[in-house]
Order: sequence, then C-alpha cells, then structure tokens
Amino acid sequence: MNERPPTSRATEPLHASHHCFASPRFADESAVLADAYRLLDDAVIRYQGQPVGTMASLDPRAPADNYRDCFVRDFVSAAFLMLLEGRSDVVREFLAMILRMRGQQEELEGQQIAPGVLPASFRVITLDDGSEQLSADFGDRAIGRVAPVDSMMWWTVLLRAYVRYTGDTAFAHTPEVQRGLRMILSLCLQSRFEVFPTLLVPDGSFMIDRRMGVNGHPLEIQALFDMTLRAADLLTIDEGSHWLIDLAARRRQVLRKYVRRYYWLDLDVLNEVHRFSTEKFGHDVDNVFNIYPESIPEWVPDWLPDDGGYFVGNLGPGRIDFRFFSQGNYLATLAGLATPEQGSLLMHTLGERWDDLIGQMPAKLVYPPVRGAEWRLMTGSDPKNVPWSYHNGGNWPVLIWPLVAASIVSGRQDLGERAFRVAERRVMEDNWPEYYDGRHGRLIGRRANLHQVWSATGMLLARHFLENPGRLAELALMEDDGNASRNGGDEPDIDDQGDD
Repeated sequence: MNERPPTSRATEPLHASHHCFASPRFADESAVLADAYRLLDDAVIRYQGQPVGTMASLDPRAPADNYRDCFVRDFVSAAFLMLLEGRSDVVREFLAMILRMRGQQEELEGQQIAPGVLPASFRVITLDDGSEQLSADFGDRAIGRVAPVDSMMWWTVLLRAYVRYTGDTAFAHTPEVQRGLRMILSLCLQSRFEVFPTLLVPDGSFMIDRRMGVNGHPLEIQALFDMTLRAADLLTIDEGSHWLIDLAARRRQVLRKYVRRYYWLDLDVLNEVHRFSTEKFGHDVDNVFNIYPESIPEWVPDWLPDDGGYFVGNLGPGRIDFRFFSQGNYLATLAGLATPEQGSLLMHTLGERWDDLIGQMPAKLVYPPVRGAEWRLMTGSDPKNVPWSYHNGGNWPVLIWPLVAASIVSGRQDLGERAFRVAERRVMEDNWPEYYDGRHGRLIGRRANLHQVWSATGMLLARHFLENPGRLAELALMEDDGNASRNGGDEPDIDDQGDD
C-alpha cells in the first residue's frame, strides 16, 4: 500500500456548535445545497456526545421505525462527504463502532451467523437511568429477515477511503480493524458449491432489500465485491494474512475478466446470444450458461443502441437478467471493473436512452420494470414494488453521486453535469424524497419518505466530484495505477482460480 503521512485532512476538533460542517462549503453554494447541509446537520446521530452517524430519514410520517436508524449503506455517501470536509473523526468513530457491534449478533439454534457480516443499521437507545446504549440490526428485524451482505462491503470501501484520504494507516493496522478485515475477506472468499468467481447472495441483501428477482449473482454485489477485494492492501503482510492477500488478488483478477466477458451486453454480444446453440457440453462452447435465445425479452433488441452497451443485471445457469441496474453499472465503471471502452459505451447508452434512465429525476434504479404475471411471481405481488415505483423502476436521487463519478471516469462529465442540473431543479422543492414514481420520474413516490438524508448527501457529494474530479482518486474510489489491469491484460483463465 502506498502510505503517506497524515495531512490537514486528519481529524479536526469538534466545533462549538452542534453543526458538523463549517460554512461556506462551496464558493457559489445554491439554496439547494445549503438546504441539503441543513438536512444533514439535523440528521446527525450522537452517542455519548460525539457524532457517530446520520439517520436515514427525518420524515415524521415514515412508516417504518428503523428510518430513524443509521444504515451503513445510507451513511457511506455522508461519510465520504465528511472526509472531504474535515470531519474524519466522525468517520473513524463510525468505522470502529460498527466493528464493536459485531458482538450483538443473535445466533439461531443450531446455526451460527457468519462472523464477518456487519449490521445493516444501528440506533442509540436512552435508558431509564439516562445512559445510552447501541442497538444493532443484522437483518433479524428487517422486512424479509435477510442479512445485509452489502454492509460489510460498504464498510470496507469506506475504510479504504478513510485510510487513503487521511493517511491514518495506524488505524487500519490496529488489531480490531485487521481482525474485522480478515473476517470480511475470508467470508467473501469462502469455497461454495459453485464454479463461478462471482459472489452468490439471496434476494433482499443489498440496496434492493425486497424480493425483486435479484437473487444469485447480481451486478451491484459483484461491483462491491471487486471493491472489497481491493481493500486487501490494508492488511499487514505477515504469515497470518499473506495467503489472504494473495487469494484476494487472484480472485479479483478472475472476477474482473469474468464480469467483463459474460456480463457485458452490446449489439455484437446480443447477436451471438440470438444465434446461440444450446445443450452443448465441454470447455470450448460459446453458450457456457446454456442460455436459450427465446429468453431475450422483446424490448432489448430495439432498446440497445447501435454504439452502446451495458452490464446485465444478473447471470446464471440458463438465465440472463437483461434489466439495466444503474447502481451496479455506475459502480463497475467507477471502480474500473469496466474497461475504458465499456465505460465509454455505457455512457453512450445513458446519453441515447436519457428519457428512460434519467427522465425528470436521476436516476432510475432498474429499467424496465417487471409487470403483470411476472411482477406477481417475481415480487410476491409486493404493493410497494408496483411497476415504475420504488425498486421496480423508481427514480432515486441518491444515485446521482455514482452516476456523476462514472461519467467523470469515462470522460463524459458533461452527462454528469446534465444529470445534476436535472436533480437540482426539483429535489429540494419536493422536500428530498426517497424516490420518485412514473416512467420518467415525474411523481414523488407514493410511499416515499421525505427529508431522506442520502438524497441530500448524494447531491452534495456529486457537487464535490464535479468541482474537483480528483476527489475520486483521493478517496481511493477509482482504480489505482498499477493494480489489476483494466483491459484484461495477463489475467488468469476463469477456470484457473486456484483453491479458495
């Protein structure tokens, strides 16, 4: 790891006021950005007097009690922002506190929850004697009762961003952080009953936390998996971790080659799938997953631009999920999981299909939605996931920051700036909704919380990246020079994975 001494980015003392941010933040700060800071300040959670996170929503009408919790995935965009604005002390305490809460996992009879799984969220409870207590949720209280696979991944990405930005390698090398990082990497790299280098997860284990047919090997998890494996460079090199560092590097190379080859869809690939022969056996067949051409949805051939492309949402035996999942595509581009050519084609697709993927509010989480009998079977007739709403085709303002980041990495910052302007026109006036409904995102989500904090932090973080694209490298979000080859290079064959 390239270490550097702590700079002025390191921890600053707490301000005398209750606010977490100094003012002004931007030279030409708009009313929208100022209101976003106000919402963020009001959402700060304190434990024993110190800021440790932010609530998911300040909407007093929020239907679920846990919207007052601090969710790991929700807080990450706020944490990046805090790093950029001199509050790395909050980020460090958050990282350490999440690790300490691992001991709150409840064990099922005859079953032990994997020790590397981190909580989905936590809250601060005030007891009768006035003392405070932390209470974590590992999915056992969540809708659907699914363990949050992405929490440990986002925590790892944030840890690496904190260390790289502040130069605080001493924190990364503490026994507690080293132990937690080894547990996470070991859990991700376990041998399983499958031959793919991708990571297998159930429905509801990441941002799409309800049944939406994303079980298996969803793209978003593979992008986060790639970013998690990169964090092996924070491990100290000794006999106890050398094997894990080596295994993470080899698995990441294979994962990248696999995703670039099998998840990528452009017109040439679509023509290959359209002409696939099936029921073939052996190592040298083109149709390795036995995909039937008849499974190509009718919308795909007309929707895919001639000079465009994107990563499909999921892949498995006999199955391609052709839906466009924004978070996975933008994270894959940001982290270098996509090749430069693929990133360019993805941005071309975004520009050509702007009304479908952006519309009146960046950005649609999934396109297109599932409907009719497919909706009933896939979602279990989930009334919140009706077509063009919530996770089934809704527009989510928080996605503005990965969209902007991907546009910068791909050399199309103009698209990121255009999307930012679209969001800026409405999101404050609409009281920072969680999501929007409708084919073009014109309606505030019927069941959306207002005053949703990551809708605000997504805008603030995107503005930082647009003003100073170098921030992406400073937070270690972009691929480092000299790391895994972005073009495939001398990567091992997919079948040559070694022993996990």
